[in-house]
Amino acid sequence: MDDKEIITLYWQRSQMAIIETKSKYGHYCRAIASNILSNYADIEECENDTYMAAWNIIPPNWPNKLSVFLGRVIRNIALDKYSYNKAKKRNNEFDVILSELEECLSSPDTVENQYEHGELAKSISKFLYTIDREARSVFIRRYWYSDSIKKISTNFNMSSSKVKSMLHRTRSKLKKYLEKEGFEI
Repeated sequence: MDDKEIITLYWQRSQMAIIETKSKYGHYCRAIASNILSNYADIEECENDTYMAAWNIIPPNWPNKLSVFLGRVIRNIALDKYSYNKAKKRNNEFDVILSELEECLSSPDTVENQYEHGELAKSISKFLYTIDREARSVFIRRYWYSDSIKKISTNFNMSSSKVKSMLHRTRSKLKKYLEKEGFEI
């Protein structure tokens, strides 16, 4: 079933929408959540919460691309669950990914930074289009999808050391770019 038909099922309030969404995008959603969370029950909970969110959001909204919509929803839900777990001192490998970005991003913990977050996201997006496609893809796989270095090196047919080096150079460029844009790092 194509995305338009699935979205139409949501608009018709048919429960088949969730069944078809799970059939087509279940693995994709679980992969995103599992890159952030390590507990299977948490991953399954995030997946189910994603379908519920889609049910609640899709009318009145019509997503342009269902996979991107679902990816964003499950990523946000998984990040919330990660924060909850971290508050309970249940750390996992996602901490490593966050620590890599600390050198080029400031702390988001203050209310005053809320407006800046939107501006920061826009600046990062602009930056990503200033670098070559391969570096951009590797950066996105690591910091959006939270893929491991090993998985990225396999998918891009390059050594782990090359991936690490590419990510380091990209983070350094991002830091300089953001400083130039007026962000305090």
